[in-house]
Amino acid sequence: MKELFNHIYSSIPKETTLVAVSKTKPLEKIEEAYNIGQRDFGENKVQELTEKQQVLPNDINWHFIGHLQRNKVKFIAPFVYLIHSVDSIRLLNEINKCATKNNKKISCLLQFHIAKEESKFGFSIDELYNEFNNTSPEKWDHINFTGVMGMATFSDNKEIVQSEFKKLRLIFEKLKNDFFKDNSNFKTISMGMSQDYEIAIQEGSNMIRVGSALFGKR
Repeated sequence: MKELFNHIYSSIPKETTLVAVSKTKPLEKIEEAYNIGQRDFGENKVQELTEKQQVLPNDINWHFIGHLQRNKVKFIAPFVYLIHSVDSIRLLNEINKCATKNNKKISCLLQFHIAKEESKFGFSIDELYNEFNNTSPEKWDHINFTGVMGMATFSDNKEIVQSEFKKLRLIFEKLKNDFFKDNSNFKTISMGMSQDYEIAIQEGSNMIRVGSALFGKR
């Protein structure tokens, strides 16, 4: 495993955050990665995440990367490092409510639907702009907006993938300019997985979510 991690580390810019996607992986595998020096891990199921968080080291940064149901937010609110998959206003409201109860700010990425597959989740840019123009991001006073996330179409056509990542970078730049110009925390573009992270980095990604290239196929 060390060789796989070192290969990824050496192939990405120093300022790029590597989130090791540890979903379905046993504790031993996560501990092995932790002992190499990895601290950012991504999970997509609330129950699995909470079980792992209770027994693994406290200095792990837990990223929630899956589709998050509103009734599950309360279980991860006390400890989650970053929620990647904020894809609706109702979810934003629930995260803000749970963060308030925990007397903390929860860091979140706004997920956008950039792929051709309808099965993927995410805001449309028009939907979010209508909401932000009518209210303001400051309405969610216990959310720390840190950037955007998106998943490209699962395709061997690099031009399609590249154009979708470019679209997300442009969305990030527009949001930064229009709503978060004075927010130094709004700086993350989370895009790119095992099969396409190199293209994502070329298009401006500074956070990648890599699973199978590190831990092997399920």
